[in-house]
Amino acid sequence: MSHLVVVTAGLQVPSSTRLLADQLRDATVRRLSDAGEAPRVSVIELRALAHALADNLLTGFPSGELADAVARVRSADALIAVTPVFSASFSGLFKTFFDVLEPEMLLGKPVLLGATAGTARHSLVLEHALRPLFSYLRAITVPTAVFAATEDFGGDPALSARVERAAAELVAMLGAELPRPAPRLRSVEDELADPTPFSELLSRP
Repeated sequence: MSHLVVVTAGLQVPSSTRLLADQLRDATVRRLSDAGEAPRVSVIELRALAHALADNLLTGFPSGELADAVARVRSADALIAVTPVFSASFSGLFKTFFDVLEPEMLLGKPVLLGATAGTARHSLVLEHALRPLFSYLRAITVPTAVFAATEDFGGDPALSARVERAAAELVAMLGAELPRPAPRLRSVEDELADPTPFSELLSRP
């Protein structure tokens, strides 16, 4: 059973950032369910962890609900990470959460990126800010990142199409993470019993 963790940094209640995160979560869960899997889903609202994050920066240790959130990220098979845009980049709250994670905690984890803002002029934040951040953290980002401006939440079919495409890519990455049998190397005994023809050896790259 896959463990899907959703990290959302919206500050308002209700929040357009949480709304986008929920759409991405629902699309991903629906596709996993269609594949016969019932994933475990955890949602981390960073708004509730703001004070604990500030304490962590001062002490170096997470506590209480923040420690639980960090543990959930550690055990996650995949993340959905969504931030509002502040000053043409991710929010400080969003960045702080990923700053306090242990080194290499996101190593090799698939991450679906999302962002929200009042205008589509901020859409490139996904590529110039979020993707480099998660590349530095050595996560594997889904090819399709999803940006939503305020006007996109009125049932825009283009937003729905991007959400579905990104969810499909995340599910495909989860499938790619399944264990695969390692190829069996030929031993010296194998070569002596059934030697590889010299012509075949010469043809190999």
